[in-house]
Amino acid sequence: MKLTQTFLAGSLLTLIGSVTLAQEALTGTVTMVNRLSGTVTIQRAQKGTESATVGANTGGTAEQFKVQAGMLTNLHAGDRVAFSVSETGGTKTITKIEKR
Repeated sequence: MKLTQTFLAGSLLTLIGSVTLAQEALTGTVTMVNRLSGTVTIQRAQKGTESATVGANTGGTAEQFKVQAGMLTNLHAGDRVAFSVSETGGTKTITKIEKR
């Protein structure tokens, strides 16, 4: 019984972590858009800053994300964006993105 409770508690924490990631509004600067593969690379802003600057040592991390269909149409390298991410099976997918 104790083992089952521990397992369920660990599973719940994992689920809460991915839901939190999906709800947290992130900001950054688009560094690359690959329309063929449906991905975008974003230099994430450092905590406490409005956005990252391409090429600067901002301390933010650049990550590649899958993007839902149709979201890449008006997106270009250098755009400052706010976005939301969900993670399923280890793949991070942008669910919402808007230019700033």
